[in-house]
Amino acid sequence: MAQEAIRRKPLELTGDRRSRTARAVNIVLGTWLFISAFAWRHSPAQMNNTWILGVLVVLFAVIALWTSTARFVNTALAVWLFISAFALPADTIATVWNNALVALAVFISSLVPAHGEPMLRRRRPQPV
Repeated sequence: MAQEAIRRKPLELTGDRRSRTARAVNIVLGTWLFISAFAWRHSPAQMNNTWILGVLVVLFAVIALWTSTARFVNTALAVWLFISAFALPADTIATVWNNALVALAVFISSLVPAHGEPMLRRRRPQPV
């Protein structure tokens, strides 16, 4: 029994194929965000916002492969990306549309739950 406690369980991916595909979609979208920051002219604020969010989306999509609740960080990042697409000054309309559409895609794919996990968890009242 002591040897079983010493043996470590290898990291296992959470979720089913559908949820892992959703995380992979977010990895691709985050990579695209990063690349698009340098692909055409952006205002300084939009450029920094786009590449930083691209890196964060990839990071949290990878973490969500093992810890499913990390997907909600990408949900929040998608909301910020959508708001900032219109709030920050932009040099081209392409930046606005790109960031808004990627934000919607990240938002939707970040809401795909792992197998057996509810879309949103309900808090149970704590006994007093």
